[in-house]
Amino acid sequence: MNRTYDEAIDLLIEARDWLIRAEPAERNRLASADRLSMTLEATRMTTQITQVIAWLMVQKAIAEGELAWSEATRPEHRLGGRSVCFDNASGNAQLPEELRVLLERSHRLYVRVSRLDELVAAQAVGHA
Repeated sequence: MNRTYDEAIDLLIEARDWLIRAEPAERNRLASADRLSMTLEATRMTTQITQVIAWLMVQKAIAEGELAWSEATRPEHRLGGRSVCFDNASGNAQLPEELRVLLERSHRLYVRVSRLDELVAAQAVGHA
């Protein structure tokens, strides 16, 4: 979990840096519909990453004994944002290349942690 947490934090920093450094110029060169799409996808990307980080922090709390195993199955401790985060627009050629790469990485991380969430929930039920 520590490597996944570090990966998520590194990805969040890369996303933040792209949003600060490149997004304004990229936004200005796009048509209005594409700007809207880029904003939507950048928001989806940050949602995926922050949901993963929040979930990993709960797992750390469980591992440290700060939360009981039974807490892992509570809805507020499960990986959130599934209705938004499972979509993947990294193949949208209208989006800037760097954003598409970040989107693909954040999507893969989210899907991987989603599988972990299911495993942890099943284990928590077994501990109950």
